[in-house]
Amino acid sequence: MATLTALVDARVMGDHGPREGLAVLVEGERIHAVVPADDPRVARAARVGLGGKLLLPGFIDVQVNGGGGLLFNDAPTVDTLRGIAAAHRQFGTVGLLPTLITDTAEKMRAALEAVDAAIAQGVPGILGIHLEGPFLAPARKGIHDAGLFRPLDDDDLALIARPRRGVTMLTLAPERVSADAIRRLSEAGVRVVGGHTGADYATVRAALDAGLCGFTHLYNAMTPLGSREPGVVGAALDDPHSWCGLIADGHHVHPAAMRVAIAAKARGRMVLVTDAMPPVGSDDPTYVLNGQTIVARDGICQSDAGVLAGSALDMATGVRNLVGLAGLPLAEASRMASAYPADWLGLARTHGRLAAGYRADFAVLDDALRVAETWIGGVRHTARRH
Repeated sequence: MATLTALVDARVMGDHGPREGLAVLVEGERIHAVVPADDPRVARAARVGLGGKLLLPGFIDVQVNGGGGLLFNDAPTVDTLRGIAAAHRQFGTVGLLPTLITDTAEKMRAALEAVDAAIAQGVPGILGIHLEGPFLAPARKGIHDAGLFRPLDDDDLALIARPRRGVTMLTLAPERVSADAIRRLSEAGVRVVGGHTGADYATVRAALDAGLCGFTHLYNAMTPLGSREPGVVGAALDDPHSWCGLIADGHHVHPAAMRVAIAAKARGRMVLVTDAMPPVGSDDPTYVLNGQTIVARDGICQSDAGVLAGSALDMATGVRNLVGLAGLPLAEASRMASAYPADWLGLARTHGRLAAGYRADFAVLDDALRVAETWIGGVRHTARRH
């Protein structure tokens, strides 16, 4: 039997905010119980004091292109994944989907195999893979290389739908992929989401009916909400069942637009994402993508032409922005970074919550909402100063 550990002297995040006088009992990789601090089991456990800090469920990021100076596209290997996950762990991220930006079929196959191997080897934090492209719309390409865009064929479908360890998420443009293909992917367990798309409302609505379950970086690289043509944004906010990723860096989406989207979307369906690039967790603000040198300045990753190229956002900063820019209570910002993404990935019974039976994945924050330490599967990781 694993040793029982008690996390004490913390403000434990509850449904309505932080609560004092509680202890979190951890046994192995799981939460054994959340109990009053004077529960007899606490006295018998190995105690870890958290110095009055905030104890939140660890953050889950469904869109991570890179970190720690590494870009997944550059080298889709287990070592790359290990480095990216370690970089984001410093910012409270306990689980992530490494994201492959539009690339060749060979690179996509290598990325799928690398993620499968990383999960098999127990690399902390790797939950699956997010394939962002190559089945996207040239008119909404963003920083993607439209020369690598192509139709989804039967070989692609078979490769992506093949059973694997972890979650597979696929961003596609609904107008470029048939409803039947979306249905087949969804029925195979793939989280099919819309993004980099010029579709109209009716096309998106048909895709939702076929199994589309969400939207990649709401507002960005998609048709906007209009009074007579609701577009992708309108379809996303109107649908009560799908999820929306939101890059809360204050650059991709204006704070007012964040507030409008959060208010409009069904509660529990708006998810904080970073779309993070190599500068996160690195002292080097530059990286190369599709032959272009990208520079992160003032938290904005842009090409020489001024095109946004992912972000320099980490999840802890995103949580702070949801509180400071979007005006959310910390409890709701926390859920957008943990419970809601876990739900999106089909992990609602095991991840993203502080409750008995759930993974012992925590983010420990100070009063400024900066990460002091991260726990993954009951293992403590001290964050560097940032």
